[in-house]
Amino acid sequence: MTTTNPASSIAAVVNRPSVVQLAIKEKAALYAAYIPLFQEGGVFIPSARDYKLGDDVYILLTLPEDTQRYPVAGKVAWITPPRASSNRTQGVGVRFPSDEKSRLLKLKIEEILGAHLASERPTQTI
Repeated sequence: MTTTNPASSIAAVVNRPSVVQLAIKEKAALYAAYIPLFQEGGVFIPSARDYKLGDDVYILLTLPEDTQRYPVAGKVAWITPPRASSNRTQGVGVRFPSDEKSRLLKLKIEEILGAHLASERPTQTI
C-alpha cells in the first residue's frame, strides 16, 4: 500500500503556474501592456488574483492583427496592487523567459509598436 504525503500534494497545487489567455486587439492596448524595461520583454496582465514576485505564469498571447497565439512561460516581476496611485489597473507584469522564442516575440511586439515605443504616454506599469 502506498501513501501520499498531503503536504507534498498541496505544494504541487500551490506551485502550479496559472494559465492566462491575453488577447490584445489594438496597438494602443499593446503599448499600455508591453514592458520594455524588462531586458527580455514582458506584458502587463490585469488581474485581481493574488500573485507573488517570481510566480510562474503561462500566457497564451494574441497580438493585434495576428491570429497566432504565442505561448509564454514567464514569471511575475511587477505587481500593481489594488487601489494603486494614478488609478493604475490592478495586475501583474510578467517577464518573458530568456530564450529564442521570447526574443522573437519581443522583436515582433516592438515591430508592431514601432515609433509608439518612444511615446511619453503612461502605460499600465510606468
